[in-house]
Amino acid sequence: MRRTTMQWDIVIGLEIHVQLATKTKIFSGSSTAFGAEPNTQASAVDLAMPGTLPVPNEQAFRYAVMFGLAVNAEIGRRSVFDRKNYFYPDLPKGYQTTQLDHPIVGPGFVDIDLADGSTKRVRIHHAHLEEDAGKSLHEDFHGMTGIDLNRAGTPLIEVVTEPDMNSAEEAVAFAKKLHGLVSSLGICDGDMSQGSLRFDVNISLKPKGSDELGTRTETKNLNSFRFMEQAIAHEVERQMDILEDGGRIIQETRLYNGERDESRSMRSKEEANDYRYFPCPDLLPVVIDDEFIQSARDLLPELPDERKARFKEQYGLNDYDARLLSDDASMAAFFEETASHGKDAKLAANWVLGELSARLNAEDKTVAQAPITGTQLGQLVARIADNTVSSSGAKKVFEALWNGDGDNADAVIEAQGLKQVSDTGALEAMVDEVLAGMPDQVAQYQGEEDPKKRKKMLGGFMGPLMKASKGQGNPKLFNEILARKLGG
Repeated sequence: MRRTTMQWDIVIGLEIHVQLATKTKIFSGSSTAFGAEPNTQASAVDLAMPGTLPVPNEQAFRYAVMFGLAVNAEIGRRSVFDRKNYFYPDLPKGYQTTQLDHPIVGPGFVDIDLADGSTKRVRIHHAHLEEDAGKSLHEDFHGMTGIDLNRAGTPLIEVVTEPDMNSAEEAVAFAKKLHGLVSSLGICDGDMSQGSLRFDVNISLKPKGSDELGTRTETKNLNSFRFMEQAIAHEVERQMDILEDGGRIIQETRLYNGERDESRSMRSKEEANDYRYFPCPDLLPVVIDDEFIQSARDLLPELPDERKARFKEQYGLNDYDARLLSDDASMAAFFEETASHGKDAKLAANWVLGELSARLNAEDKTVAQAPITGTQLGQLVARIADNTVSSSGAKKVFEALWNGDGDNADAVIEAQGLKQVSDTGALEAMVDEVLAGMPDQVAQYQGEEDPKKRKKMLGGFMGPLMKASKGQGNPKLFNEILARKLGG
């Protein structure tokens, strides 16, 4: 039987690991470049070999402060590093250097826009700096696990929200907003497929209207918005089944498999005292002054909310289109490049949010991976705007550009003979020929007095006309000529 959420309030909080775009690691000079051969970018410092000492990366602090300013947060003037002790094969030190009681970013907030037009504020509890662990590889080792320590020591900020979200929609909206924020700031490349942004989702249920929170579970390392939405739905359903059958929820960490839409228990959820935190004896407290904060503030670029307001004013976009185009920095840049070549900003927005976004979603690509450039799409939009190509012909041009069958719209239009016929004399001759072959429909149209029905009937002539023109006749001019000749 399908469950509903009528009896329960869903409570969701997120923990987000944001990999900072520094060139070197947080406590060593090792490279953070993605894709190197395993274990070629892990130094003695990253492995905590005897006699080595960590040296904090100033850029990581600057990026963390920029993030704090962007989410309206308090900046921790004195931040302290702690050792979080646990033993796992990809953690060669036996501890993770992180921040517990004195994080660099304190309470803040992010406002999210929801589908019904409302806005909701999600509070940030804090964000702290820490180092990443290595990576365990299971796929290529039958019956064994490989360990790649290239990622060990990569700088992260872990963003911890308050449990302010109550649905998958709100959680995904927040995740997308945060993705757009960090990529706009330039502090993270935002590539979720490479693990640059990883989401842990804490979910609990409580009786509707109750003030007492239920026992929560944590689903770890969700690296796509689609998987996040699916994982939340799956876990909510699982918890409902248990509670409504009289069982109790166990506080635990779970893993979700998006390909099979199933989850499994990973381990019981630890508490802070299980990790035996203590201040790192190798790192002094870091004190940040007003000058450093101001230097970070001076580096802040245009953020999504500011960009949304500018898009509405500069391009005349409605609130919905402006939000979709401004949330993601790469999408925003692509749109502006398209609009700069396309002559019609609204039409450019329609193609970016329509044909382009649909194709990206279908092929699970990011904007950066699109085989078509904003300049190419802008040139196509310009040819739609000046009636060189029809909307149906434009889709063929887009397909060709996407597949690499042409360098620009004009070349494809010429090669495939897609130029739209706008010569009124030629179009009138086609109309005369088509009407001559459809005397019954002409008589029916001219005998109809209802304007709405006449308008609908007018569309019945367009199919034969487009066929006569091999799809290249200008539909707007066809309609004008039809109305004049039919007396409508």
